[in-house]
Amino acid sequence: MVTFLISIAILVGGYFVYGKLIERIFVIDTGRPTPAVSKADGVDFIILPNWKIFLIQFLNIAGLGPIFGAIAGAMFGPVAFLWIVLGSIFAGGVHDFFSGMLSLRNGGGSISEVVGTYLGKGVKQLMRVFTVVLLIFVGTVFLVGPAKIIDGMTNEWIGVNFWVLIILAYYIFSTLLPVDKLISKVYPLFGIAMIFMAVGLFGALLLGNYSIPELTPENWRNLKSSAETTPIFPVLFITIACGAISGFHCTQSPLMARCIKNESQGRSIFYGAMITEGLVALIWAAAAMVFFGNVEGLNSNMIDNGNNAAWAANSISMGMLGKIGGVLAVLGIVAAPITSGDTAFRSARLIIADAFKLEQGDLSNRLKVSIPLFVTGYLLTQMDFGIIWRYFAWSNQTLATIMLWTATAYMVEKGKNYWITLVPSVFMTAVVTTYIFIAPEGFGLDKNISYVYGAISTIVVVVVFTRLVRDKKNIRIISTELR
Repeated sequence: MVTFLISIAILVGGYFVYGKLIERIFVIDTGRPTPAVSKADGVDFIILPNWKIFLIQFLNIAGLGPIFGAIAGAMFGPVAFLWIVLGSIFAGGVHDFFSGMLSLRNGGGSISEVVGTYLGKGVKQLMRVFTVVLLIFVGTVFLVGPAKIIDGMTNEWIGVNFWVLIILAYYIFSTLLPVDKLISKVYPLFGIAMIFMAVGLFGALLLGNYSIPELTPENWRNLKSSAETTPIFPVLFITIACGAISGFHCTQSPLMARCIKNESQGRSIFYGAMITEGLVALIWAAAAMVFFGNVEGLNSNMIDNGNNAAWAANSISMGMLGKIGGVLAVLGIVAAPITSGDTAFRSARLIIADAFKLEQGDLSNRLKVSIPLFVTGYLLTQMDFGIIWRYFAWSNQTLATIMLWTATAYMVEKGKNYWITLVPSVFMTAVVTTYIFIAPEGFGLDKNISYVYGAISTIVVVVVFTRLVRDKKNIRIISTELR
């Protein structure tokens, strides 16, 4: 329990101390007009109250991530607490703050546009394709997943395809309607419900007869039953994404960057929502470690149930919170992925619109972009996702890594303390490169060989980044002299 409570305290302190440091180094300009003011269009660029933006941002970036990822990560043991805390403060919070604030500084631009501004046009074109494909897959999976759950809850009365169409209809409305018509009214309620569920579990952990494992020298190891094939580095850092750092977040931050009235709101909305997600992940990880007796019990129960995190979340909610927990579990397991799915499609719409410079105040332009997205999403629901989605977790963390390098390029360009972004950039590069070498869905190489290749790849990325930034600086110098 001591490790858990200290982790909670450090996370909260991280917001006030490190979050404030990040804000000071970035340098907030309270007199600078935000896109919600300068580009107001009544659809995506709309000023919303600070509390609503925070709750929408929290729900957008969270979804099922800090629940399912935390449960899967808890199978490694209390070392998961360490990654959630350090990841949220020094990587995830930094990633989310910069993805939101750089979008704010660049007219509310989508993540691909922001990346292109600081890493070059070639990277921007790659990011446009990569991000849209990723978002379509996210939207599709969060279309099929809830449909299957609802179908199971109704004893397969109508069939999965019917529920797919119902959820798709909701996605269409939420993607096309102005942000203040549906999202700003419904999402805050779901966000509050997720926070209440986490608070309820926190109370149950404190008041119940539970013994949360401590991070001791004895437990400072991989407690997962498949420890040999799933080493802590890099697998844990891929498993717990939301709740530590997730690339999906940088696709969502621009949505709220278009609704902020003043730059001073950035820390509470972007960094604050990430820390809140980290707190939720900590609570779910702790609950998972104790509900089934211990970490070993969690591992055996997960294996017996096909590593189904949805089953574990439902069991924990019902067992620790009773009937109310059951209701909240349904809300979390069904509603949360739906709210992430629709904003995934909305983000894809905005990225494509930015690329082709299509004003989204015009409904016909929104339809031109959205219809192909939804048709593609529906067609993908008819296919087998087994192979494709083995790569999703890696792709997600790769996107986060690119965003961190973008932030580093910005810091270098502005002559600011770039170490706050460089360190997590290098670390996450090592994670994603090592993972693709070691994972069965990657090259499936020996662990030690993968570590060597991961280290070499990381060095190569650092060298390429250094040259890219240097060349970009030279181009700007020449352009300035020509003027």
